[in-house]
Amino acid sequence: MATGGGSAGAAGSRCALTDPGSPAGMEGHSEAAAKEEEEEEEDEEEGVRITPQLLKAATGEFALESILLLRLRGRGIAHLGCLGDCTNLEWLDLSGNTITQLGPLAALRSLAVLNLSRNRVSSLEPLASCRSLQSLNLAGNLVSSLRALRCLAGLRRLESLRLRDPLARLDNPLCSGAAYRDALADMLPSLKAIDGERVAGRGSELYQLCRDLDSSLGHSAGGGAGADPPRAAQPWVEAGFWEPRPPRRSSIMEEAYRQFGEVLRECRELGRRADDTIAQAERALSTRHDPSSFVF
Repeated sequence: MATGGGSAGAAGSRCALTDPGSPAGMEGHSEAAAKEEEEEEEDEEEGVRITPQLLKAATGEFALESILLLRLRGRGIAHLGCLGDCTNLEWLDLSGNTITQLGPLAALRSLAVLNLSRNRVSSLEPLASCRSLQSLNLAGNLVSSLRALRCLAGLRRLESLRLRDPLARLDNPLCSGAAYRDALADMLPSLKAIDGERVAGRGSELYQLCRDLDSSLGHSAGGGAGADPPRAAQPWVEAGFWEPRPPRRSSIMEEAYRQFGEVLRECRELGRRADDTIAQAERALSTRHDPSSFVF
């Protein structure tokens, strides 16, 4: 009897441990559910990683070094993977993804146009190595201060920077400050356009002229003995502004010129060989005797 009672008690204790209604059972169920949710979140955070197979399927190129233009918009990409192997890349669209780290972009020394809008980027340090960068779109990211943009100061060719896109309702935390555009223009003097508005180049001189006129009119309206003397007239544009500039030739155009030159040399070589063959045939025909020329 004692043995039967002991076994019954053990069975009861096992039932109590596995009873979903008991506190221990509820706690175990909640832990399992939390673990499943964490695993799902990790899977979501992992996202898509750029691989050689993905790049070859997107471009049709077998060698990553041959890729010059690449569009990977809205692919759910979270990791740039082997993108740094596309060393000759010039144009890159990565908008509409979940990218946070830009490390592989540091190897893209020929990159001229980069679209990173609608991502989760907060640090731009790798872009400091992209010496050829001319246009950068960062609208819809997590750039929160001008300090994060100081790494771009060494990019002498950077002419266009976008942090805010009103039409698409995209911006960055930095854009909440009203004076960020003026601060950007001072920090990055090579910029000609910020958020799609010209700050240098054609059109900006007229804007500066209007500002100078408004300032002069403001001083004149003040009048009085303490008014500042009028400033000497300044030219609207810098010296040599209207001089024609040499056209820029990208690596794409240079490659096209090179291939065209090779084809042209091959055509000339074929033409030379054809002329030699024709000359040899003419000499062979001229050495034959014409039977009608003999007189009997």
